[in-house]
Amino acid sequence: MTDAPTAPVPPFADATAAPAAARAVEWRISDTPVPYPDALAEMEARVEAIRAGTAPELVWLLEHPPLYTAGTSAREEDLLEPGRFPVYQAGRGGQFTYHGPGQRVAYVMLDLKTRGADIRAFVQDLEEWLIRTLAAFNIRGERREGRVGIWVNKQPYGGAPGQEDKIAAIGVRVRRWVSFHGIALNVEPDLSHFAGIVPCGISEHGVTSVVALGHLVTMEDVDAALIASFEEVFGGGAKTDAENE
Repeated sequence: MTDAPTAPVPPFADATAAPAAARAVEWRISDTPVPYPDALAEMEARVEAIRAGTAPELVWLLEHPPLYTAGTSAREEDLLEPGRFPVYQAGRGGQFTYHGPGQRVAYVMLDLKTRGADIRAFVQDLEEWLIRTLAAFNIRGERREGRVGIWVNKQPYGGAPGQEDKIAAIGVRVRRWVSFHGIALNVEPDLSHFAGIVPCGISEHGVTSVVALGHLVTMEDVDAALIASFEEVFGGGAKTDAENE
């Protein structure tokens, strides 16, 4: 997941649904890697159901098998090893990114019409969600102007002055004010898998993970931090219990 829309969006004047704080957000956790086409199909169906009012908002926590995804701005030359892993067209903005085991993907399907109808603010909230989640493990995640995602200053971890690595990616799509796609947080992926692409089209910076920074956490630890931080940033009212698949 990579670039998200950042252009300001005018308020949606006639939003009439209940306030977000009064709505349930469903949480789903998949224990086994989910094939990318299956995840896309599930998101498409859920977005339509949320729009129709027949299903609640959903945050889906999962992992994928090793693969690369291409956003609408992906450049062919940034796919450095075309035969290494399957490549999928993601249908979102941005360029190439990697997904695989050890990376916690969170697909966020929210009715933005009831949450201010502001895509820029939504992306900023996704950033804040990641920053607070990382803070639970004493990691300082930071925004960078002109670079989508969350970044870590590597100097406190033995890196050179000015060295910054990306620890989390953000990429969203919005259809009729319902969001999908979302975030990808590197917990303990094989970082060498990123070498097959130029991640997000940025070649001058590297990638890192929670475990690579010396924080020995489990995926369950990360999920608990994501859920707690989501409630702080997005609210969501009563949510269903997470169900393992």
